[in-house]
Amino acid sequence: MNPRRKVLDLSAKPLSTWCRDRLEELLGDVSMLVHRETPSTDKALLDSAADSILAWLRDRLGEPAELVRHEHAEHGDLLEVTYAGATADPVLLVGHYDTVWPAGTVDRWPFAVREDGTATGPGIYDMKTGLVTGVWALLALREAGLPCPAVRFMFNGDEELGSPVSRPHIERAAPACLATLVLEPGVGWDVKAERKGVGIFTITTSGVEAHSGNDPAGGASAIHALADIIHRITREADLDRGTSINVGTIGGGTARNVIAGEATCLIDVRVGEQAEADRIDAVFADLTAADPRVQVRVEGRWSRPPMRLTPVSRKLFELADDVAASVRAPLEPISVGGGSDANFVSALGLPVLDGLGASGEGAHALHEHVVVDRIPDRVALVAGILTRLAEERPE
Repeated sequence: MNPRRKVLDLSAKPLSTWCRDRLEELLGDVSMLVHRETPSTDKALLDSAADSILAWLRDRLGEPAELVRHEHAEHGDLLEVTYAGATADPVLLVGHYDTVWPAGTVDRWPFAVREDGTATGPGIYDMKTGLVTGVWALLALREAGLPCPAVRFMFNGDEELGSPVSRPHIERAAPACLATLVLEPGVGWDVKAERKGVGIFTITTSGVEAHSGNDPAGGASAIHALADIIHRITREADLDRGTSINVGTIGGGTARNVIAGEATCLIDVRVGEQAEADRIDAVFADLTAADPRVQVRVEGRWSRPPMRLTPVSRKLFELADDVAASVRAPLEPISVGGGSDANFVSALGLPVLDGLGASGEGAHALHEHVVVDRIPDRVALVAGILTRLAEERPE
């Protein structure tokens, strides 16, 4: 047996059993967060929830060694809360408290534990149970008397909007940390080792209006030009390389019998590697309309770079896999199409692992739920990774 696996076995009660014995209390924390509604665009609700989260952290873990609330006038604040431990450098635990669900959703869809062994409620899977998992992992290590590194929580309220406020803070903090663990939902028991880069772009075409019957040659249709451009750019998708291009919305024109003066479309691009992002950038830069009277404007950005399983992240995954085998079963490094704050850390060349939060399904959907019986094991997994990181640093 690997002697390091004894770390979990040495406690009087295995960590997952300790959590299972307190499952009702743990679920109470999940319920509390679910009922603090946090739509990404409702600043008042986000601020109220942030107040509750800080009070909850103090109640569960005591007064932190350092607390910084990065306030923003429009978006949810970033809570940066550090607890001292056995290491000088902390481990960074990242999670978001904002959700896609509008205010009032919880009134008709409250937190509930169902007979099939799942718990449901808006944001429970993505990702409020993940926040509870991280906090209870630290609590479990303290109760078990196991080695624990310093831990820095970064809980942000703008992730569903692309993390415009929190991204620079995460990129600032990560290099000074032993590793970054992101508490987004897992995939079954497995974790997310790779994520696609995400690009959000708007293409606007501006033409010349004219009467479609009396002066068809005098106009230059922005809609016709945009249709041609959409056909061109969607052909650049390459699923074998992990590149998808989706035109999600389109609009323009003023009336049936008017040659359209303007048209727009909103495009979602996903890439598996930076080279593909560069290729798509070049495609957008060269876009022109066949009719020279139509102007083409491309706006947007890559909101998240691709997350790859780099050598340093692979070593972190192997450490997590070793822990997972002693808790429940070995892990698979899953690659997914969605982006998260883990993408930012990976792009810096730093060790990061994602999907350490809840097991379940239904992110952003009405069937959103978590598997209750898996929560204690998830807490034990994160706790086990932390206690290992207190002893060794991934190279």
